[in-house]
Amino acid sequence: MATPDYEQTIVFCKKLDSASPMMHYATFGKSPQGHDLPLMIIDRNGSFIPEEVRESGKAVLFIEAGIHSGEIEGKDAMFLLLRDMVIHDQYLDLLDHVSIVFIPVFNVDGHKRSSPYNRINQNGPEEMGWRTTATNLNLNRDFLKIDAPEMAAWHQLFQKWLPDFFIDIHTTDGADYQYMLTYVMEIRGNMDEGLTQWAEKEYIPEMIKGMEEAGFPVFEYVAFRRWFDPRSGLRTDVAPPRLSQGYMALQNRPGLLVETHMLKPYKDRVSSTLELIKTTLEFINEDYEKLLELNRLADQRSANLAGKKLPVKFTRSEEDSVMVDFLGVEYDIKKSELTGGDWFIYHSDRPATYTLPFFNKVEAETEIKLPYAYIVPVQWKEVIDRLKLHGVEMDTLPEEEFITVETYKFKNPQWRNFPYEGRHVMSNIDYDEVTKEMIFPAGSVVVPVNQRAARVVAHALEPKAEDSFVYWGFFDPVFERKEYFETYVMEPLATEMIKENPELEKEFKAYMEQHPGLKDNQWGQLWWFYERSPYYDKMKDIYPVGRIIQPLDY
Repeated sequence: MATPDYEQTIVFCKKLDSASPMMHYATFGKSPQGHDLPLMIIDRNGSFIPEEVRESGKAVLFIEAGIHSGEIEGKDAMFLLLRDMVIHDQYLDLLDHVSIVFIPVFNVDGHKRSSPYNRINQNGPEEMGWRTTATNLNLNRDFLKIDAPEMAAWHQLFQKWLPDFFIDIHTTDGADYQYMLTYVMEIRGNMDEGLTQWAEKEYIPEMIKGMEEAGFPVFEYVAFRRWFDPRSGLRTDVAPPRLSQGYMALQNRPGLLVETHMLKPYKDRVSSTLELIKTTLEFINEDYEKLLELNRLADQRSANLAGKKLPVKFTRSEEDSVMVDFLGVEYDIKKSELTGGDWFIYHSDRPATYTLPFFNKVEAETEIKLPYAYIVPVQWKEVIDRLKLHGVEMDTLPEEEFITVETYKFKNPQWRNFPYEGRHVMSNIDYDEVTKEMIFPAGSVVVPVNQRAARVVAHALEPKAEDSFVYWGFFDPVFERKEYFETYVMEPLATEMIKENPELEKEFKAYMEQHPGLKDNQWGQLWWFYERSPYYDKMKDIYPVGRIIQPLDY
């Protein structure tokens, strides 16, 4: 079974547009290779402007397909639904209280790179797109850092519509089992409590029930403690905001990650995706008023987080679990004669139900007491621009000011020795908290915590957050030493420092006892004195973003 290529996809979108006043084709940006990013807006009243849709009181459902363009079931499932709406007048009642914003293919350059050989683990379609963009970035690792131009365009679209529910459709890799489709929602601590309760107690049970009635039993996204081995037990985590559903939690919107099973026939995967979309539409169409109110209250609570503690990193308990029934298949583990490794042989025609431990207890690893505001110096323009793309509100200093702020002095910074998503990310972030007066030039921005996007602000600007801008390397220059000394200049200065402060010699000797490797290293020994001299760069390793504890007068 085939999926339409990029050009055919655009043609079909335009045909839907011309065939029905409910359908509108648009574009929301360009890919690095210059291809249009396609968009479909579906509204029963023919309203395609966000303000008009909001005024109508409808909920907005944002559906995204093809962020990994080899995983394209979402595009074809939605095309089937839209075709039935336009040609057969079916399912129109699902649009009574819901408007749809639909991206048929997000990673369009990857879709253009289609081949029968792009996804070795996957059973169809005949040709599949490539996982990453033309610049080899994985868009579903880019939601917080926004390095890809496609993602910058996505954020502009998201802020324009600020949808009420989000679906991101994928195809999974991994082991074999019976489920045609699995899912993830953020219900373990990183989303607003009201939305979490709604998702866990109301939406998910109804979605599961609807899918079972349609013949597609579902399960939470399958991750085994040992990758291919069901008997090792199941595990789950809180999604970091680099991922779509993790990012949605920061934006106070429920996000559903859909993963169809790669080994099932493509037609059946598309059918299960279609049923999930219809089931979700039915639920939101009936519960739209409550969803709109919960989103409003979540935004309101985020605008009241200053001075409160917010979890920015989570860890899973390896001790606490619950027992669940899992619809798997029989399998054997054979020792490979070729590699000597374990070879998992799954028997898809022999279903088996396993009772497995599910390690699903997650708790906060790092909590941060949020300040009144953050202040970002004007020279860190890349950071400021990214915050604006996230919809973050900020004020601008009209003139230079000396401001006393809390900030961090980093210690023992370390980086991975290989690139990840085009960056060398940090492997260790540790610091001491310091209070100091810092100069902030005119044009620096003050970012209040009490705003709708407060969770985004904290996760971007608190260094220990899992996807902070510090982690992604936006602030790497602060770790670099730029000035240095010559030994013939530092020798007399060190001697003079000891004369002025005799205790310094004792401290130096104690330091040398702890570091005997410096015995024959003149420069290394003098560096110890240089760090204690007035010539040493006092801003090295200092986080340039300030935490403001009290309101500013400006």
